[in-house]
Amino acid sequence: MAHTYSNNFVHCVFSTKDRRAVIPVARSADLFTYLGGIARGEGFSLIAAGGTSNHIHLLFVLPASSSLAHAVQKLKGSSSRWMGSGFSWQEGYGAFSVSASQVSVVKRYIETQEEHHRKRSFEEEFVTLLRSCGIEYDEKHVFG
Repeated sequence: MAHTYSNNFVHCVFSTKDRRAVIPVARSADLFTYLGGIARGEGFSLIAAGGTSNHIHLLFVLPASSSLAHAVQKLKGSSSRWMGSGFSWQEGYGAFSVSASQVSVVKRYIETQEEHHRKRSFEEEFVTLLRSCGIEYDEKHVFG
């Protein structure tokens, strides 16, 4: 086969360091736009971005030529510098594959994060995502 074809939708979640509420609502839209620019510059597409003051969710299409670790490192590193002095993201992240048939569902979920977190904390949400995807984790170390 002369060409490579892939369809890698990824739902990526990461929080601010120590899950501190340091993402101002007034800067969220600009942060999401900036993340979209990073993605384009790295050769992949950001479909959706959302979150709250202490974490974000991203849905993107990762090309076959890019590694997940590289993409997340670029997104986190560049956006951390853009946010400014003293801002940093947590060390790790969660990444969950998304079926093409579920892209619209995940996109809607990401775009309604503020509403979603009126009922559930980030910690509860993240553990639920891990469990629903069958990912094993150590409760003592899941948040660093």
